[in-house]
Amino acid sequence: MPSLRTALLQSSGRPGAVAENLKVLDEAAAWAAGAGAGLLVSPELFLTGYAIGDAVPVLAEPADGPGAEAVAEIAVRHGLAVLYGYPERAGERIFNASQLIGPDGTRLANYRKTHLFGCFEQEWFTPGEQTVVQADLDGLRIGLLICYDVEFPENVRAHALAGTDLLLVPTAQMHPFQFVAESVVPVRAFENQMYVAYVNRTGPEGEFEFVGLSCLAGPDGTVRARAGRGEELVLGEVDPEFLAASRAANPYLHDRRPGLYGSLA
Repeated sequence: MPSLRTALLQSSGRPGAVAENLKVLDEAAAWAAGAGAGLLVSPELFLTGYAIGDAVPVLAEPADGPGAEAVAEIAVRHGLAVLYGYPERAGERIFNASQLIGPDGTRLANYRKTHLFGCFEQEWFTPGEQTVVQADLDGLRIGLLICYDVEFPENVRAHALAGTDLLLVPTAQMHPFQFVAESVVPVRAFENQMYVAYVNRTGPEGEFEFVGLSCLAGPDGTVRARAGRGEELVLGEVDPEFLAASRAANPYLHDRRPGLYGSLA
């Protein structure tokens, strides 16, 4: 099975300007497709911006709304899958969500962030209730989490037990928590035997300072692609053969003793 070349779009776009952010996404998709990528991953709430305050309910839209239609057009035009973050409206509730669109424009998976970080998110969003959301892409099982979710080992282990091969984590990681991108994410990939694509915003936005450092970490705990602190688009390979060999050599999941872990819940 061939590798899935994955593009990580490290950008904050233009907060509050959906049309401008879609333009950035379109340009990134064109570049990524030209470089042979089959998947483009953008950051948390990329469609609208993160620090948009009172504009959250104004810019929120359904999972099948105009943003999804526009991203589907981008995916089809450039022939690659696209993962984007957005505020999802569902009735009276708003979720911090991410959605994976296939290269044919099909909506493959929609995930609602289960662990909300800080006063801003807890004020505007309702936490999701489904830990494991997956889709199949190019022979790989793709899983979705968002930012703070990956810092809970239970979330990532649930994905490992459900067979996730590549975990996509759009994020808005801010100063002074850059150690998550530098250290936690590669460890999560290793202890759960999967690839993890962690894709961050960058620069100042409202009261926040996003640190960049997006990465693709492999199941051996090594970082296969790493961005710096600024706007950047980086590429990394998700190799199914290497993943299978790593899982065969690493006993973590095989040596688990679930009967001892009941107290964790």
